[in-house]
Amino acid sequence: MKKRNIFGLVILLALAGFMVAGFMNEKNDKTSSSSDSDGAGIVAPNQNGIEVGETAPDFSLQTLSGDTFRLTDLRGKPVFLNFWASWCGPCKKEMPDMQKFYDKYKGKVEVIAVNLTGSEIGVGKVRKYIDQYGYTYPVPLDKNSEVQGMYDVTVVPTTYLIGRDGNVIEQKRGPMTYEEMVKMLQKTK
Repeated sequence: MKKRNIFGLVILLALAGFMVAGFMNEKNDKTSSSSDSDGAGIVAPNQNGIEVGETAPDFSLQTLSGDTFRLTDLRGKPVFLNFWASWCGPCKKEMPDMQKFYDKYKGKVEVIAVNLTGSEIGVGKVRKYIDQYGYTYPVPLDKNSEVQGMYDVTVVPTTYLIGRDGNVIEQKRGPMTYEEMVKMLQKTK
């Protein structure tokens, strides 16, 4: 009879432990998660990305239109290097402003929207989304998440403003507004 009581007590303690752990996990999720306006976390939040003043790592990716995109080909122009995904609510929020900015400042600055294709259902979904809303800026496809890793992108959207010299001027996590992009562009003068 004592064995049964001890076994029951062990089971009861284990269940209580699971309940406490679940409660703590839920509490941490509520206090550490960000709202849609802050961006969507995709990997461990202890990474910071490329720091201001560092040279932006070069990469080469195929674009949605089938061209080859290489970051160093844009040396001499300021670049908004944006990382996004079609499932990301905050990304969807900023993309119309990015298009408006691209239309107004095309030729003075490059807007590059790197799709984190490794986290997508497929390229078809990305193409459908871009076509549906008529976005015309270049969309390189990071199919193997290599560029995401190079830039330590932990939140989408994340945008790097890269100066004419190839160095990072600013990093922005979360969605940008048109006004923020115009203000950031002033830092490239």
